[in-house]
Amino acid sequence: MKAFISVDLEGMPYIVIPGHLALKGMLHDEARRIATKVTLTVADELIDSGFDKVVIADSHGPMVNLLIDDLPDYVEIVRGFPRPLSMVAGIEGCDAAVFLGYHAKFGTAKSTFDHTYSGGTIREVEVNGIETSEFLLNAYVAGELCVPVIMVAGEAQLIKDDVKRYAPWVETVALKHSLSRLAARSPSMKIIDKELRDSVKRAVAQFRKGKTEKLTVKTPVKIHVTFLTSLYADAAELLPFARRVDALRVEYVSGSMVEAYKVFELLAMAASGLFSMLETLR
Repeated sequence: MKAFISVDLEGMPYIVIPGHLALKGMLHDEARRIATKVTLTVADELIDSGFDKVVIADSHGPMVNLLIDDLPDYVEIVRGFPRPLSMVAGIEGCDAAVFLGYHAKFGTAKSTFDHTYSGGTIREVEVNGIETSEFLLNAYVAGELCVPVIMVAGEAQLIKDDVKRYAPWVETVALKHSLSRLAARSPSMKIIDKELRDSVKRAVAQFRKGKTEKLTVKTPVKIHVTFLTSLYADAAELLPFARRVDALRVEYVSGSMVEAYKVFELLAMAASGLFSMLETLR
């Protein structure tokens, strides 16, 4: 069996300021060590629980965050950006998925780094009328590819708002409880290590019993993307099949969730490109 792990940073323990998140940030090295430790702990327990191989998708920012010096033989890692399916690149052909370091969607109060996919450009993403977090977006893609998400570890508010609501069968670990957008409390790494290992064991046991469901959406899939400024919607509207709904929002329809996700990736990259261009003009 082959397991898949998607790894973000904002929902990791102890990561609380912007300097943790950027490649040139003063605390990025600390964040890399934390994320690598959490990820390899989960990967190790997946192997001990009966999986033969683990595919890890490094999925934050430019997607080159995890330390790769001491990866075990059973690990294959996906790094770099842009890439097809973004945060779930490499999930095809896997049997089960785990999401690590995931965070709450944009507009969530007192939740570290709340955003949806692109904090500088996107306010909201709806899939068939449901406002989604990155967890839901990626879980929908996984489900369409017949891969159930069996475990999520990340920020506590995401687990409460989205995981427990839409996928109550998923095993969870709260790696941090936010006090504000830039503050949180987390247990010791020893406690986290034990909770992660115990959660993996329970998740795999449920998976083997066939008690883990796949999150799927009805097709065709209608996507609404609400941007932070009208400029990004101006660019998105140039896509021939995208319809401008209002100043900030566009919508489009796709035949599958995978196709819808790829179009969304393109719109997000276009908006981020404009964001970067404007920064150079200041």
